[in-house]
Amino acid sequence: MTLFERWLSLWVALSILAGLALGALAPDLFAVLAGLEYASVNLVVAALIWSMVYPMMIAIDFASIRDIGKRPRGLIITLVVNWLIKPFTMAALAVLFFDHVYAGLIDPARAPEYIAGLILLGAAPCTAMVFVWSQLTRGDPNYTLVQVSVNDLVMIVAFAPIVAFLLGVTQINVPWQTLILSVVLYVVIPLIAGALTRRTLMARGGAQAVETFTARIKPASMAGLLVTVALLFGFQGQVILGQPLLIALIAVPILLQSYGIFALAYAWAWAWRVPHKIAAPCALIGTSNFFEMAVAVAIGLFGLNSGAALATVVGVLVEVPVMLSLVAFANRTRARFPA
Repeated sequence: MTLFERWLSLWVALSILAGLALGALAPDLFAVLAGLEYASVNLVVAALIWSMVYPMMIAIDFASIRDIGKRPRGLIITLVVNWLIKPFTMAALAVLFFDHVYAGLIDPARAPEYIAGLILLGAAPCTAMVFVWSQLTRGDPNYTLVQVSVNDLVMIVAFAPIVAFLLGVTQINVPWQTLILSVVLYVVIPLIAGALTRRTLMARGGAQAVETFTARIKPASMAGLLVTVALLFGFQGQVILGQPLLIALIAVPILLQSYGIFALAYAWAWAWRVPHKIAAPCALIGTSNFFEMAVAVAIGLFGLNSGAALATVVGVLVEVPVMLSLVAFANRTRARFPA
């Protein structure tokens, strides 16, 4: 890993501070940026998210899906945790905390928005930083590709129905057109663009051409991540600086969800005697979130200054430090798994 990647949590923290400072110093500028939207999608944020998602989609090799039958257990754990457990435990924790535990600490009218934001986080499994977490735990790169590829295919058909169902359960009106549009914009189209780019590169120079191209555009992806974080925290700067307790309250269920889901998936992999190079990535994939899409859908559904958008942004804040701590734990427990 490069020095930049190794200290990613530091750069994210600095981007957060920069966003808060700029939001306080230039509120008019952020108001103008917030107004640049079409069909409830902020154009600046959309461009930045594309810069992050597109390079990651190029790395996905859909042909590798044919190999999943050889070692299905890791994939089974990932799919069950991501789609049959994680969205529902996140929704349950969100309702528990914001409708009951926090009843006297927050504005009751805003509680449904915070719940919606956490549901969006829980229903969007990671398709981005997965490769970083896999590399840090010395995971099997081919198997990780299979997991990400299958996850993305499932996300296309399952994300919108699951989110709509859970938001309906929590008495929130769901604009289906906006929700489906977000899935198309941030998953379907980048997948198609990435697949076409990969096929072109493979025809020209094989896997080496793909690796060279993705390495060349990787800085743009990382820059997109940091600018997105700074921009989102700039949009939310007044709320964050004015209500630091609220940020801490939102972080609590996210932390419980993250460590709980990891413990479940990792223990399941250990019980099934899954090799560590597959067990660690499959547990980390289930824990991590596709926060780019969660933020985008929250903004599209509820607006830039909504409680839902704030909850997904707090997910960004929590994501990297939590995942790095779990990577360290996975590496320390490597010897407990089959070679």
